[in-house]
Amino acid sequence: MEAYIHLGRARVLKSLPFSQVAKGLGKQAIETDRDTNCNLSDLKDVSTAIQIMSKYTIWQSACLVQAIAAMKMLERRGIESTIYLGTAKDNKQKMVAHAWVRSGPYYVTGGVTGMKSFTVVGVFANFLDKEVHH
Repeated sequence: MEAYIHLGRARVLKSLPFSQVAKGLGKQAIETDRDTNCNLSDLKDVSTAIQIMSKYTIWQSACLVQAIAAMKMLERRGIESTIYLGTAKDNKQKMVAHAWVRSGPYYVTGGVTGMKSFTVVGVFANFLDKEVHH
């Protein structure tokens, strides 16, 4: 149920101008630490919940919606994460976009194989402490 609610919230956010949505994604142009010890069980649970529930939403829950929902679910568990936005050209040279989430060394959404063909154009770190990160 948690994944469904966060996917719905993320779908609503997707309908807003991205400049408004970006403010809630975290600190722009910086990543969270890749060497952090994460609770792998929590990461797998969030990843699985997003993957399964996104198939059953009555709205489209594509990569950006999944990434935002996963980031919020991780935040609720006290886990930092980074959302990546990428672009590429498809077989017909049409611009396509993709989004994925990483926490520590693990990719929670977006699939490692899919993201490799995209050029990262945006990065947002969701730090959970009040310390200023540069």
